[in-house]
Amino acid sequence: MPTIYIFDNQFIVSIFGCGKCHHIFGDNFLNFRNALAGKKLYSLPISKTPLPNQYTLNMNFAPNDNQKMIAQVCRDFADKEIRPKMMEWDESQHFPKDLFHKMGDLGLMGIYIPQEYGGSGFSYFEYVTAIVEISKVCGSIGLSMAAHNSLCTGHIYYHGTKEQKEKYLPKLAAGQHIGAWGLTEPNTGSDAMRMKCTAKKVDGGWVLNGTKCWITHGISSDVVVAIVRTGELLDSKGMTAFIIERGNPGLKAGKKENKLGMRASETAEVIFDECFVPDANVVGGEAGVGRGFQQAMQILDGGRISIASLGLGIAVGAYEAAVKYAKERQQFGQPIANFQAIGFKLADMATKIEAGELLTMQAAYLKNEKKPMTRESAIAKYYTSEISVQISTDAIQIFGGYGYTKDFPVEKFYRDSKLCTIGEGTSEIQKLVISREIMKGNI
Repeated sequence: MPTIYIFDNQFIVSIFGCGKCHHIFGDNFLNFRNALAGKKLYSLPISKTPLPNQYTLNMNFAPNDNQKMIAQVCRDFADKEIRPKMMEWDESQHFPKDLFHKMGDLGLMGIYIPQEYGGSGFSYFEYVTAIVEISKVCGSIGLSMAAHNSLCTGHIYYHGTKEQKEKYLPKLAAGQHIGAWGLTEPNTGSDAMRMKCTAKKVDGGWVLNGTKCWITHGISSDVVVAIVRTGELLDSKGMTAFIIERGNPGLKAGKKENKLGMRASETAEVIFDECFVPDANVVGGEAGVGRGFQQAMQILDGGRISIASLGLGIAVGAYEAAVKYAKERQQFGQPIANFQAIGFKLADMATKIEAGELLTMQAAYLKNEKKPMTRESAIAKYYTSEISVQISTDAIQIFGGYGYTKDFPVEKFYRDSKLCTIGEGTSEIQKLVISREIMKGNI
């Protein structure tokens, strides 16, 4: 654990005992930097008394016992329940809803939801670990698991009333119900404030009309959280989030998308046609009216960690397949891993994965600590999404012609990876978010 000590009434940081990385947060950074400027550290007398606990940081990202346990559970489950069927699901674009009920039995559908609401009660570290392990085998299942946990379920958990949490979270966390989350519309991708889906106030509730698109589980979900316009166009306080249950006569499923990758993760339109929603289903109750956009932005901060984990898992899966193949494939009388051209590709892959893991875990750490992490989650999502595509591409190159066939897994990693650079904010939007944070002084 890195500990801050006092040297002649100055601040200094000891990195002894640190894990994979250390970092200094908060307004004290400039004090630390100024204290260090021009100092010869070895000549400073060391106080034996550390500063108070608030100045002690623990960012050791070595997997804890819970992470190790969850990783093994996910590997065993994926080998038994996902790997044998994933190409069949991919070819037919079948969403295996029953699989997610089984994942709920393992506690994977409400990983960070407290036990009082039926969840597993773990931290974001365990959540990241689970998504990475599942995505190493199948990105589609990792995507659906992430969308269910961080979007629909997460929105109700972080912003719902106590009554809403008690009503919806137990079945969502147990995988008995599948969740969907709707923000995007045909005319509003990144420009969410121009949404045309509206809710009009009536006695006892609201009437929703409009269409959401690119919705994960848009057909098969049991519960939908949707953000619609309740005020003026372009007013950030003119949007509200609603909980809509399947079976509502005004809730309809639209077109199912025929996708390049992530084909076993259902993506479809959600249509609201004179859809009545009671006041009790406004997320956050009466105080939640007009707060939908702000809620959505906070949910997307956490969602970026989910997609970072998804991209990281796909990258690791492609890398591990490439390493295995490079050791087995013989050319010119030796394994192709012996050739520098291949070895350098593998070295680049490993380096990118290590960096992506640290960025993702840094964002997860901040999420656990309830600290601002807009910048860090955007950086993690941007970086891991891009390296997922790069590593999957290089994996196909290592496989050569075989990598272009469906007899080997890397072509699927390649197809699945591209979604990570688009979903929950494109790479360009992540750079916009990062640059704005920099301009705010968050450098």
